[in-house]
Amino acid sequence: MVRLLRPLLRGTTYTRLLHLWVPVAAFSVWMFIEPELPWVPALVVIPVGLIPAVRVGEGVQARLLLTPGEREPGISVEPATTWRDRLRTVLWLEVRLVLGAVAAFATVWLPIVAYTAAAGVVEPVPEDIPVLHGAQPHWAYALAAPLPLVVLYAVVVGLGELAAAVARRLLGPSAAERLAALEERTEQLLERNRIARELHDSIGHALTVAVVQAGAARAAGSPEFTDRALEAIEETGRAALEDLERVLGVLRESGQPASSRPTLVDADRLLESARASGAKVDAEVTGPVDTLPGPVSREGYRILQEALTNVLRHAGAVPTRVRVRVTDGALSLEVRNPLADGRAGPGRGSGLRGMRERAALLGGRAHTGPDDGDWQVRVELPLG
Repeated sequence: MVRLLRPLLRGTTYTRLLHLWVPVAAFSVWMFIEPELPWVPALVVIPVGLIPAVRVGEGVQARLLLTPGEREPGISVEPATTWRDRLRTVLWLEVRLVLGAVAAFATVWLPIVAYTAAAGVVEPVPEDIPVLHGAQPHWAYALAAPLPLVVLYAVVVGLGELAAAVARRLLGPSAAERLAALEERTEQLLERNRIARELHDSIGHALTVAVVQAGAARAAGSPEFTDRALEAIEETGRAALEDLERVLGVLRESGQPASSRPTLVDADRLLESARASGAKVDAEVTGPVDTLPGPVSREGYRILQEALTNVLRHAGAVPTRVRVRVTDGALSLEVRNPLADGRAGPGRGSGLRGMRERAALLGGRAHTGPDDGDWQVRVELPLG
């Protein structure tokens, strides 16, 4: 019993009833003006529903009154862009008029019938009352009095559920809107993956440099070398904090552009950090790096950062050759280092996977693996 009466305690029941009453107000005005032509409002809503912006208004009303509080109500608030959407809007307006008329009749006459049935115990029923008109007084009417209220309850709750279901069907997103939402969701996932890679590359690089520097300083036993190592750790840590703060800013403000990310113009910072860790880096940059497209230059920087991090992490302070070449149609990155003590390279870790993903995202390719006794990272990124 309590479960059956639960809809009476939900605000949604009454907001849906209000939604059903709204079109009846305009219909009632027309009936006051011209009661002999009740079909005119149903004819008028046809051209009105063809207006693209009407779909927005109906969607907003349906969300606020039919599905209040729902995060994903399945109701569009975009203007109609196709004839199919416009015809669906017209059909929704017609259905809304019909449901509103039924709701108005039920909410007006059923309480009157219930009251009249209760009064029919002691006095005759008036002639203008539907169903019971002209009935003579009888005690059995006391038993029938609650029935119209039960029907009213069922009508109000049922019509509200029906209106919400029809709204999701007729005002739901079109195929184009669902595709656009899917693309937006995909972009969000790609952005999250990109941020995860950024954090892995930046923070992983800083921690690797700090670990290598600390180990080298402890092994050297030289105050001067220790000072240089601490200075390198401090500089790398500051850079990592800047990257972390920028990434957190992107998370806080999703509309923030990515143009503030480091590019290959800042590659000297990476090279100096690797040299400060003890690696002998032979770097050669050919071509106009400062004219690279933003996405290519930013992703190239991260690929170079990950490659140098892998050198320090897996091979240690070994001679490393870095070649950056910019031609008319491509950016070439090559990082090569000997495999220390014959050890294998970094294998298939997330860093190598991230480099390949970055290259593939820009339509390029990345090759990593042993080559003539060395470990080689070779990346080709197209510029257009």
